[in-house]
Amino acid sequence: MASLDPLDLQSGAQSPERFVQNNDTLIVVTGGAGYIGSMLIPRLLARGYRVRCVDNLMYGAQPILHHFLHPRFSFAEVDITDAKALAPAVRDADAVVHLAALVGYPLCKKMPRRAVEVNVDGTRNLLDVLRPETRLLYGSTGSNYGEVEGICTEDTPLNPLSLYGETKTLAESMCRSRGRCVAMRFATAFGLAPRIRLDLMINDFAWQAIHNRYMVVYERHFRRTFIHVSDIARAFLHMIDRWDQLEHDIYNVGHDSMNFTKEDIVRLLQDRVEFLVHFAEIGSDDDKRDYAVDYSRIRASGYEITIDIDRGLGELVHGLPLLRIRNPYSNV
Repeated sequence: MASLDPLDLQSGAQSPERFVQNNDTLIVVTGGAGYIGSMLIPRLLARGYRVRCVDNLMYGAQPILHHFLHPRFSFAEVDITDAKALAPAVRDADAVVHLAALVGYPLCKKMPRRAVEVNVDGTRNLLDVLRPETRLLYGSTGSNYGEVEGICTEDTPLNPLSLYGETKTLAESMCRSRGRCVAMRFATAFGLAPRIRLDLMINDFAWQAIHNRYMVVYERHFRRTFIHVSDIARAFLHMIDRWDQLEHDIYNVGHDSMNFTKEDIVRLLQDRVEFLVHFAEIGSDDDKRDYAVDYSRIRASGYEITIDIDRGLGELVHGLPLLRIRNPYSNV
């Protein structure tokens, strides 16, 4: 089990790490009001960094409102497709965590032109205005691999099958070509965050089980690896802490113990929630994510996850009942 980050201390756990205080380093987080950013920013602030959130507030400001009292927090309402507005927001950064993107193949399929503008052109805008010495941490995805037989390593040829995967693969390549960059191909995220996402597979399954008591699942045998959103935030801290010791510019981020089929997740939820499920024979993901991933490279750097599937599902089962979305056109 890895050492805990500062926010884990609120649960009473003890961390052996001594955290930075009064650090003048400025870390800019693009897309900082989003799912991952809303978990990362408080951890960066707890480390003593100055943090600037750059976001167009596509999903609102609520996830970051409580940070405005913090003396080391600042905010710039900027869309990364606006190069002129982006430049002053990132020019003085010592490091940039680049999260701003249209995420997921369904959203990119729905908004294809916008997906290219944000994920590719926006990344190009960022690279154009960064100082050469600025460190860049790029939030990439396992969707870059596409349909793969066997186990994916960082050297597995990329074969994205969805527009989302294509745009993220191109943006990742651009970032790595720029240099002074580390790209992180994350497993499928899940878990609760200030900016909750219910389109992610485990979150979606848990929501349907709790609120609908029924779900339809296709490709029940498809296998993928998962990672809790708080462990994603910790992974960025890990890379920042060990920047000078990193031996590679690309890492798969996750853990072998978190590899499950869709049916595995359904059965684990059924141990906790009573609901009906229909395993359908028709339906597919554009990403074709059905593979196992090798995480030995990031483990060798000292990173381990802290939240396993049991703890993560427990969070969802206890937390999601409190998230009530009412249909205004229903009397029920």
